[in-house]
Order: sequence, then C-alpha cells, then structure tokens
Amino acid sequence: MTLKDKLVAHRIYLLLSALFITSLVVSNLIFQKFFYWYPVDVEVFGSKLFELSVGILPYPITFLITDLISEIYGKKSANRVVVTGIFASAFSLLIVFISNVVPATSWSPVGDDMFSTVFGSTAIAVFASMIAYLLAQFVDIQIYHFWKRLTKGKHLWLRNNFSTFLSQFIDTFTILILLCSFDIIAWERFNGLLVAGFIFKVMIAALDTPLLYLGVFLFKKRFNLKVNQEIELF
Repeated sequence: MTLKDKLVAHRIYLLLSALFITSLVVSNLIFQKFFYWYPVDVEVFGSKLFELSVGILPYPITFLITDLISEIYGKKSANRVVVTGIFASAFSLLIVFISNVVPATSWSPVGDDMFSTVFGSTAIAVFASMIAYLLAQFVDIQIYHFWKRLTKGKHLWLRNNFSTFLSQFIDTFTILILLCSFDIIAWERFNGLLVAGFIFKVMIAALDTPLLYLGVFLFKKRFNLKVNQEIELF
C-alpha cells in the first residue's frame, strides 16, 4: 500500500471514529425520553414490545462501525476506538456534572430545575452505559474475530450477526440492571424493556448487514484488499 493510500485510510478511520464517539455520547445524553414504535401492538411482561429509550436509536451505529473497523483495520484498531469512546463518555460526564453544579442566572432560559430534570440522571446513565458498553463492545470484537479466524475471512454475515446478537444482549441487560438499581427505571419495567431493547437491536443488526457488506466492498475495491487482509495503520 502506498503512502497516499495509508493517509486516505487513516482519514477514513478518523471519520468512522468520530461517528462512533458522537453516537455513543449522544445516546447517553438523550436516554431519558422514551417512545413507542408501532409496527406491532404486542405486550411483553406488561409493557408494549417496542417501548424504547431514544438513546437506543444511535447506539446500533456503534456496533456497525466497530464491526467495519474490525473487518478492515483489525482487532487492535477496533479496541482503540472502544477505549477512546470510554474516555469521551467520561469527559462528557464531567462537563455535564460541572454544568449541573453551577447556578443558573435569574434570566436563564433553562433554569436549574429544568436542567437537573433533563441531565440530572446523566451521571448515572453514563456510568451504566460505560460499564455496559465496555463489556458489550469487547465481547463483540472478540467474537467477531473468533468467527473471522474460524471462517478464514469468509461469511461476513455470520460474524457480523453472531457477534452483535450476544454483545447487544449483554449491553441491554447490563445497562438496565444498573439503571433499575439506581431507581432511574422501575424494576417492574425491567423484563419488558430487556426484551424490547434486545429484539429491536437484533432487528437493526440484521438490517445493517447489507450496509456492512457495502462498506467492506468499497474498502476492498479502493485499497485492493484480498480476503482476510487488513489495513495496518500503526
């Protein structure tokens, strides 16, 4: 690979990392709003099947990006993005905490009470998300590369879905356990939200498989990569 190609590959890696970190941080900030998705009218454990936090909307993007980075740039580069995401989440937590502590002026459009209502639980949410995310992402990357080695770089759909299914369950289960433990969400909603969140994430994982294939195809065509070949950045 030429120096020019490596520079282009590095820029794309930075863009993917930026999308990953943005999706992760935003999902932590907006999680307190819940919505009902209406494809089916089914109740599970007393809750509508698709009563979900809006924080779940950008979150599947993070798994698509880590799978793409794992496939093209390798395991080390994927792990590096995960660690960077943890740092970004912790830093956003610090900013929100300071913003919540400083007193609002009398003319501030958003007062202390309103700000605390929206962002007061962010610290717990970010902490819960960081723990869940750390477990889920590392599991995702480990399983992804296990299947990649086993299939010798073939059957992309298999490692994409198998790695994401388990990691998404771990993520959903862990974050709900922590949020319920801190009384952010009532325990009575745990089972319903667990099932709804997991099914939603599995559906998105299945739907994003063509996007992963497209991304891998474009990368291999641009950089003339062979089966199972990865781009080494560092």
